[in-house]
Amino acid sequence: MSFGVVWSPLLPTWALIAAAVAVVLVAVLLIVSRTRGTWWRVGAMALALAAIANPVFTQEDRDPLRTVVAVVIDRSASQSLADRARITDEAKAALERNFARSPGFEVRWVDAGASDGQTDGTHLFEALRQALSDVPAERVGGAIMVTDGQVHDVPAQMAALGFQAPVHALITGRSTDRDRRVVLIQTPRFGIVGQSQTVGFRVEDNGTGGRAAQVAVTIRRDGEVIERRTVQTATSANVSVQIAHAGANIVEIEVDPLEGELTAVNNRAVVIIEGIREKLRVLLVSGEPHAGERTWRNLLKSDAGVDLVHFTILRPPEKQDGTPINELSLIAFPTRELFQIKIREFDLIIFDRYAQQGILPLIYFDNIARYVRNGGALLVAAGPEHATASSINDTPLEAILPAAPTGEIMERPFHARVSDLGRRHPVTRALPGMTAEGNPQWSRWFRLVESRRPAEGSTTVMDGPDNRPLLLLGRQGEGRVALLLSDHIWLWARGFEGGGPHLELLRRLSHWLMKEPELEEESLKLAVRGRQLVVELQTMAETPEPVTLTRPSGASDVVTMQPAEPGLWRGQVDVTELGLWRAQSGRLTRLVNVGPPNPREFTDVTSTLTVLEPLVRATGGGLWRISEDGNLTVPRIVPTRSTTALRGEDWMGLRQRDASVVRGIGILPAFAGVLGLILLLGALTAVWAREGR
Repeated sequence: MSFGVVWSPLLPTWALIAAAVAVVLVAVLLIVSRTRGTWWRVGAMALALAAIANPVFTQEDRDPLRTVVAVVIDRSASQSLADRARITDEAKAALERNFARSPGFEVRWVDAGASDGQTDGTHLFEALRQALSDVPAERVGGAIMVTDGQVHDVPAQMAALGFQAPVHALITGRSTDRDRRVVLIQTPRFGIVGQSQTVGFRVEDNGTGGRAAQVAVTIRRDGEVIERRTVQTATSANVSVQIAHAGANIVEIEVDPLEGELTAVNNRAVVIIEGIREKLRVLLVSGEPHAGERTWRNLLKSDAGVDLVHFTILRPPEKQDGTPINELSLIAFPTRELFQIKIREFDLIIFDRYAQQGILPLIYFDNIARYVRNGGALLVAAGPEHATASSINDTPLEAILPAAPTGEIMERPFHARVSDLGRRHPVTRALPGMTAEGNPQWSRWFRLVESRRPAEGSTTVMDGPDNRPLLLLGRQGEGRVALLLSDHIWLWARGFEGGGPHLELLRRLSHWLMKEPELEEESLKLAVRGRQLVVELQTMAETPEPVTLTRPSGASDVVTMQPAEPGLWRGQVDVTELGLWRAQSGRLTRLVNVGPPNPREFTDVTSTLTVLEPLVRATGGGLWRISEDGNLTVPRIVPTRSTTALRGEDWMGLRQRDASVVRGIGILPAFAGVLGLILLLGALTAVWAREGR
């Protein structure tokens, strides 16, 4: 219970001041003139002035509030190393016993630092702010943190805490902890496909006394080993990495472990280099002019990423019509330059209704076959000439084409359909206009070149009537070949009978030939969508192989895959860790990085005092290693009202606050009611009595 006086004036402040000035002036005049009864009159005026000021007597009933203390327990991944988790739990139990002997504190226990798959690093002070967000600063007696010292959100200034109280730190781990890690120095973000980029790194050993050592380093790109070398610790090194494909090229630098180190997780560093393609170079060679020639040209010219070189054979060498050479405006076909000198510069070669006319010697076809086996791409769009003696099948290309013509041509209306295998192939799966029953609403074609049984290793993805092959795909060595046995795809482009998906089909076909990863028949994909990691397995098999997912911490799980579309299986898991995730299914391996490439949580895992020391000392708190010798030693808790002594060798002080809450209040105005009337009338009566003598 407490008493007090508050003022509640009946007049505005300026009027009250004016009245006080008037009273003072009158009192001065009375005193100077030595008027009889001066002090009675001054007392009466002062009493009236006090009545206008309206003093109010208050009586408050207060209940004391307990001082709030926050205890933040670090549950980050680095706290799971060695025996830190056990020490942390034992320290929490010891603190609970200590607080049980100090009932004046309200303890708020906070588990913080555990990874949610979104936050990078250990954020203990953010958790501390949230725990005390509803507590006035004058009620906070301090904070205690149980951590290994690796905290990544330490405020630069004490004022950022929001309270004036000590912060104590109980440090787990030992000063003799050892660990080896890879530090990245140079990390390029982009690179041109087919060219190289340089990655700089350094291997550091902590807890070894600064002794240098020779260590083995393995460099991988997308999970494949590209180099092994030996480097010296604490010395910078560079590695040249070729950008193999467009999109993310994930480069891993992994060092052999250090004997007795805390963890091998940070023995690996990751660099993600985004591969950028230069313009794709496509060579289109059209034979006899026909209605569909413009379809290919329009498709390739509409893509800004394609550099098209197009030749049409308008005048075969044997043509003799008497036209003088100087009047011909045709450009000579640079066969030697294209098919011998610069053939490797092309990403794709297309023969559109091309027939042997003596323009290309057989040795150039042999160059094309070698170009494909060495990783090139060839697309043959066949017309009637493919069934004649001038077919390019009667060249060295016969060995790489997916099927050979029979010499027969079927010329009657038919609907192109996606085959059973084609429904699972990414080139033809779910083409626009397809239905679940496999009867797409596409316009008819009127010509099909008959072919023999497809070559071994080739896949028929589209059929004509009676299951005759229409579109075949094949692999030869490192390259790819596609064979379209009809020249009527232009009917789709012209919108005949509603047309068909010519743009989508030809785009997918050309991208598959040029090895775009999203169109691989056997592929594994990882994608982060919100808090889910989605795993997609593309396969031509009836049932998929199991998919094993390895987390950044090294733990592995088998993902449950569900059919999503023909040939496509999908599964998902919750993202609980930041870093590099690895999926493997048979010979397929896929990597994806969640969050930053190298999470701060595992950048440095050795126990340390230096990170927290500046802030802890600024608040008057203390730091103690509580498990240096393997045994737990927790300082005792001492309530204190001192502003200077807040820690000792074996004790930590927490400020005892005097905060309270008002439960009730009594108010008594001094000049209200009968009491005020008696005071004022008494003063006037006393003045009147004195004047009347």
